[in-house]
Amino acid sequence: MTIENPDTPVHEPSPRSSLKDLALHLGLSQTTVSRVMNNSAEAYRISADTKARVLAAAAKVNYKANHFARGLRNKRSQTVGVIVPEISDGYSTSVLGGIEDVLLLGGYFYFVVSHRHRAELLREYPSLLLSRAVEGIIAVDSAIDGNLPVPVVAVSGHLHGRFTVNIELDHLLAARYALEHLHRLGHTKIAFIKGQSFSSDTRARWRAICKVADDLGIAINPRLTVQLEGTALGHDPGRVAAVRLLESGQPFTAIFAFNDLSAMGAIVALREAGIHVPSDVSVVGFDDIPSAATNNPPLTTVRQPLQEMGRVAATMLLERIRSEEARQQNRPTLILPTFIERQTTARAAGLRKATEPVLLRTTR
Repeated sequence: MTIENPDTPVHEPSPRSSLKDLALHLGLSQTTVSRVMNNSAEAYRISADTKARVLAAAAKVNYKANHFARGLRNKRSQTVGVIVPEISDGYSTSVLGGIEDVLLLGGYFYFVVSHRHRAELLREYPSLLLSRAVEGIIAVDSAIDGNLPVPVVAVSGHLHGRFTVNIELDHLLAARYALEHLHRLGHTKIAFIKGQSFSSDTRARWRAICKVADDLGIAINPRLTVQLEGTALGHDPGRVAAVRLLESGQPFTAIFAFNDLSAMGAIVALREAGIHVPSDVSVVGFDDIPSAATNNPPLTTVRQPLQEMGRVAATMLLERIRSEEARQQNRPTLILPTFIERQTTARAAGLRKATEPVLLRTTR
């Protein structure tokens, strides 16, 4: 509990006030002021009135906590590293948004590096970040070495290491949501677009799809199963994959895509072939990135709570940085998906035969 002394001399802080000046002005201890400025008032049971006084006085003189100086005193850099495959519309940016929310509140800076699936960068980036004295690393869908000397939290990374913990989606539940939805609509001839071989989630998600399809009696036709290829950003990989499905000669009434961007690309390919979504073919995506709701038509998808996954990752990393006991805990954290039904799925209207081969036009 903090006790204020009304007889303490009051000093008007200057525009270049230090923590000591601010404490003298308010008649409080430097420790109390420091705890308020470092977002720890509640933890130390500092009253709401005292917190408000400190913040008002700090705002008046534009005082900010010096996290760098605090880090030097504590022999900490107050920085972490974040490794992502790429920074674009979609998965990584949504996860980064959640990570940023927590790190900024906790007074931590962060470096972000994107490897674009280049093996040499995946090998080099952990050492590069460690050379910048990061206190921990968050790996987003990136297969790095988990045996690092700092805490590592992997988002959909499926990593192994002494100080590594994984945040994973419940892929079995996700597959059940999507396939049960299509099955209820009468779809049994379903085409699948798998993720690239380098994506950490590809194998786990495909195992879940095969398990649920078997439970529902849905036969998976290998000729209606294609895999995303290459590292190009945007819709085009999904568009190329859908063209391969159309050229297979196999009839289908629905596509379940690995992610929203590939689902959007598939819709483009279907439209170019004169096939209407969803009256001819239904399409289900995965992730629920921001543009999924504004796609034409709005995309039915399995929602990963991407921002929440980022917030959980950053919270767990800070806990592991601050606590040796937390660092020793490596049980995976399972995140639950939800299903978002929009306008790209409808009842199967009868099998649509594959079209004549489609002339592939590469989008620039």
